[in-house]
Amino acid sequence: MDINRKKKYTAALSITSNIFLTILKIIAGILSGSLSIISEAVHSFSDFFASVLTFFSVMKSSEPADEDHPYGHGKYEDMSGFIEGVLIILAAVYIIYEACQKIITGNVMHSENTLGIVVMFVAVIMNIIVSAMLFKVAKEANSISLYADAEHLRTDVYSSFGVFIGLVLIKITGNSLLDPIIAILVAVVIYIAGFSISKKALKHLLDYSLPDEDIQKIKMIVAAYPDSVYLKEHSIKARQTGPSIDIDFILQFPERTSICECHNICDEIEKQISAIFINSSISIHLEPICYKKDCQKTCTKNCSFSKSL
Repeated sequence: MDINRKKKYTAALSITSNIFLTILKIIAGILSGSLSIISEAVHSFSDFFASVLTFFSVMKSSEPADEDHPYGHGKYEDMSGFIEGVLIILAAVYIIYEACQKIITGNVMHSENTLGIVVMFVAVIMNIIVSAMLFKVAKEANSISLYADAEHLRTDVYSSFGVFIGLVLIKITGNSLLDPIIAILVAVVIYIAGFSISKKALKHLLDYSLPDEDIQKIKMIVAAYPDSVYLKEHSIKARQTGPSIDIDFILQFPERTSICECHNICDEIEKQISAIFINSSISIHLEPICYKKDCQKTCTKNCSFSKSL
């Protein structure tokens, strides 16, 4: 199965599991009157909406470049990831608000919660399985939207497990005040995850540079050719756009190096970079080492060369 089909399959699986869990949690929440279960239902509904966004963004980002989008459709995934992060944050704020209202008013219902315990246990198991699949494919495809969806479901694992433990404690102690307190703790975990996802997606949308460790990898590859090629200082520009990475830098050669030699070395460097950064687009501009304003007329015409992968 090719990577685009894998992305679509896992995104569709996420939608299906979230629909199922949302319905289960709504039923359990209504029957038990538990705020923590209802909060989890809200969380799962946001998971469902986020999964739908992920599915369509994955479909769109897999389309080839066209006249309106000459650099491809990768930013659809970044936008989807940002929206998912915002949805997680809003769900967390809503849960905290409702829980605080319950604590302040003392309007905490005490009811049978055996069904809720069973539903939360099922939710934990299902989300562990689906999130693991999403993380695996997200890593293979370098997909921010699948990664965001996986993080979304992983927070659901933590929150569902927290609610599960809380419901067990309520059943043992009979203290219903634990219900909104647990809901608040769950919401804090959800909020942190949402903020992290939004921040990462926003960096991609704003063309934030790749991390320093990735830039260093590029420098080390070029440094393997010390006698024939040099990386121009501060010339590396690298960004992630959806599942793809754009890399641009300037190489300097001795002025008598032939075009063929330059071409061969560039090919070797590009292959090594592409092996590290899958699905990357690399653009290299060549200059002679003597490149200065006062010698542009004498050497630039013959020694300047640029190519794209």
